Amino acid sequence: MMRSVFTALFALLALACPALAQPRTEVAIFAGGCFWCMEKPFDDIPGVISTTSGFTGGSVRSPSYEQVMSKTTGHVEAVRVVFDPDRVTYGRLLAVFWGEIDPTDPDGQFCDRGAPYRTGVFATTTAQLAAANASKAELERRKPFTAPIVTPVRFAGDFWPAEDYHQDYYKKNPARYALYRSGCGRDARLRQLWGPR
Repeated sequence: MMRSVFTALFALLALACPALAQPRTEVAIFAGGCFWCMEKPFDDIPGVISTTSGFTGGSVRSPSYEQVMSKTTGHVEAVRVVFDPDRVTYGRLLAVFWGEIDPTDPDGQFCDRGAPYRTGVFATTTAQLAAANASKAELERRKPFTAPIVTPVRFAGDFWPAEDYHQDYYKKNPARYALYRSGCGRDARLRQLWGPR
């Protein structure tokens, strides 16, 4: 009885104040090579509401995957992360991002080579930009490897979602995803850089 009263009260409050019904959200954008491999690490974090594979950083509006792979648009593969900042901090997302990439590679990630696979942090607010720069500086100070960190930090521009077949690829095609990730040498290189996972 008491529970139903509270449920009814909350429903009335949500009608009177829609902000109560929805969590506060922020958006973060990260480029870490193949976007298939970047969705899962963020989806596994409590407080992440959604991830979307797509493209950012280029000059063509609403590019197709084929256009981006032609290496003529300037876009990189990226993941747009919508998160609840009351449940997970942007700093936590940054920590996951760094641990999922090779920040020493200026021309791609693992077996994926060329401009569309370069890494980057694309801040959506001035607070994110400051946090990302501070995180990068701290990582440079304490990194367990000697090579310099070349991953840029910049303000985000437009983000364009990729085609539907790219979304949640690791869920839709788990065997192919695992084979690709292993065959590309991603996990082996991450262990080499960051230690056991």
